[in-house]
Amino acid sequence: MIAGVILAGGLSQRMGGGDKCLLPVGGRPILAHVIARLAPQVGMLALNANGAPARFAAFGLPVLPDSVGDFPGPLAGVLAGMDWAARGGAELLVTAAADTPFFPETLVAELRAAARAEGLPLAMAVTRNASGGTDRHPTFGLWPVALREELRATLAAGQRRVVAFTEPRGCARAVFPQAVPDPFFNVNAPEDLAAADAFIAAASR
Repeated sequence: MIAGVILAGGLSQRMGGGDKCLLPVGGRPILAHVIARLAPQVGMLALNANGAPARFAAFGLPVLPDSVGDFPGPLAGVLAGMDWAARGGAELLVTAAADTPFFPETLVAELRAAARAEGLPLAMAVTRNASGGTDRHPTFGLWPVALREELRATLAAGQRRVVAFTEPRGCARAVFPQAVPDPFFNVNAPEDLAAADAFIAAASR
């Protein structure tokens, strides 16, 4: 069984604070779009978020706070997800960002295929860019739950960068093609909300 965790533990500073995943896009909260895409791909699903969990009650997901203080970033959410997945008997965890409503519906399958093809324990989503290289999306990853104690120690040592944890342990690349909208388009600022609404409106015509 593969567990999924949606990462919503950040401070949303560029949106002025608050829960940007609850902002509406196409008439629904961004989080609703994320759940609709990830839930069919995993055996169990939770949300990593800090603060009062009741504000997410309508979505019916377990809410996992960071187990590490001072908002150390996505790795803290990954660790919370790993601990929860381990309790549920899952060996693998897939993470997705809560502010990204268009990510691929084949995310989990592509991450697993990349890890198997390269013989590596971890996998990360990347997309091709205009210059012929790739752009990394480190919050969209495949994580063996068995690495949770290593991750706990890494965070305790003050390391917060996702890539600094994944690269030394072997991280495959799941390459996704360019598309419109960008599959990993994320809502960081108010103008991004308008862009996301426009994408959805165009798709419904």
